[in-house]
Amino acid sequence: MSSNGPHLRGTVIAGALATALALAPAAAAQGPAQAPPAGATRLVFDKNPKDPTDSRLLVYKGDSNTPWAVYRAGSGVGIQDDCARARGWLPNGNWKIRLKSTTYNGNLIKGYAVYLEDMKCSQGTLKRTEMFIHSEMNRDGSQGSTESRRWDGTRDYKSNGCVKLHPEDIKKMFRLFDRPAFGWPTHLRVVS
Repeated sequence: MSSNGPHLRGTVIAGALATALALAPAAAAQGPAQAPPAGATRLVFDKNPKDPTDSRLLVYKGDSNTPWAVYRAGSGVGIQDDCARARGWLPNGNWKIRLKSTTYNGNLIKGYAVYLEDMKCSQGTLKRTEMFIHSEMNRDGSQGSTESRRWDGTRDYKSNGCVKLHPEDIKKMFRLFDRPAFGWPTHLRVVS
């Protein structure tokens, strides 16, 4: 047996383990959304049936039932039908967080953004896709000069179904989750 045999086997095993660990999150993303683990930071969007553009996004630390932070948020254009594409509010359930970015550069959404998994609406008639927690800003988080990049007031809480926050509030939320005492939640729980 060559003296390189044990070293080579160790390298192959280490490479296989690294590959398995790298693929595990991608495989897990394909499964159904699970509730976040007990004791984790929790993010809850509580829809307001009287005015969907005046709802609340709440942050809970651990198992506490008292919110650590509360942000005004909107979803949809005032329509409570979660199956109304690009108009209705976000369907209830546990939405897995797919990605978080402070420099997101999508066609419509820029800057601070939390990208959520796809989910069927309550009637199962369509899948809500490209859903985010976001605001109105440029890719670098600054305010732009056009309406879609500039926050003008309460009418800007309207969205195509995403959870929409004031620019300063989404920045505060990112700073809070980046603190070691909190950490990022794995899901957004949507309730009404």
